[in-house]
Amino acid sequence: MAVWKTISTSVEMTEKLGEAIGKAVSSGDVITLDGDLGAGKTAFTRGLARGMGLYSRVTSPTFTIVNEYNDKNGIPRLFHFDTYRLNSCDDFYDAGLDEYFERDGVCAIEWSSVIKEALPAERIALSISGNGNEREITVTFSPRFEDAEKKVRETMEKEGMRFEDLGM
Repeated sequence: MAVWKTISTSVEMTEKLGEAIGKAVSSGDVITLDGDLGAGKTAFTRGLARGMGLYSRVTSPTFTIVNEYNDKNGIPRLFHFDTYRLNSCDDFYDAGLDEYFERDGVCAIEWSSVIKEALPAERIALSISGNGNEREITVTFSPRFEDAEKKVRETMEKEGMRFEDLGM
């Protein structure tokens, strides 16, 4: 497991991190996003969609719980959740939202700590703190994502992002 911390100095840099991860993930992958309101979870997801080749307008699914973003053929490829309004993991299961894990796409889940018990062990987990331009982002790549972690780090180092390793 690779864990690192970095500082994003702009919304654009947060989006670029999302884009780099979007280029490294594939169908069936889960990305969790936790952090305060305004920390950059949706900005990250905008970049994620762009990295996946999806050019839909990405907005927070706060009131809908999940937004689907389609590829150029109209096929949903990114499922963007906001579980903030759910009370527990039971709400997630009762609504059948766990079925998205079996669909042909990537799941990005904001406020994932609400449904921690439902999450697959193999995932990319982000914790974002701060708001405005400067954000501290901690990223955990479970073992299955070792190659993706290397690609993301290499891409972002070229963008000027620096990393502090927190463990393996």
